[in-house]
Amino acid sequence: MNFCGLGKIKLSDRDAVLFANDAFYRAFADRDQKAMEKLWSDKLPVCCLHPGWGPIFDLQEIFKSWEAILMNAESPEIKCRDARAHVYGDVGSVICFEELATATLITTNIFHREEKVWKMIHHQAGPTPVLPNDEVGDKTVQRLH
Repeated sequence: MNFCGLGKIKLSDRDAVLFANDAFYRAFADRDQKAMEKLWSDKLPVCCLHPGWGPIFDLQEIFKSWEAILMNAESPEIKCRDARAHVYGDVGSVICFEELATATLITTNIFHREEKVWKMIHHQAGPTPVLPNDEVGDKTVQRLH
């Protein structure tokens, strides 16, 4: 069980990771820079890969990238769909879709448990031809490998 920073509410590890993932998308929707920064680990190496950007490994540079995105009035609204979480000890991963008005991205968010709170250590989003709820084995989708 995990407390996930919610006082006395106990969640399974999987649910706690999904809660952390939801908090990430809530910070994005609310354009809340402080909430976004609180979600990231300051204890482990981190990485952020925004669509069309190169990888960012420095935490302060990640914060700057989020500030640029969150403060940009033209940044799209994003809805998280079909989030699936897996937990491996103190590491949790979430694969989900980010739905924008003009595109769908597939995303990997990785979290590390730090003193009972799940902190983001990796975010990567990129284009996908597969939409939420599509058949994974659909042979009409062109694959790179």
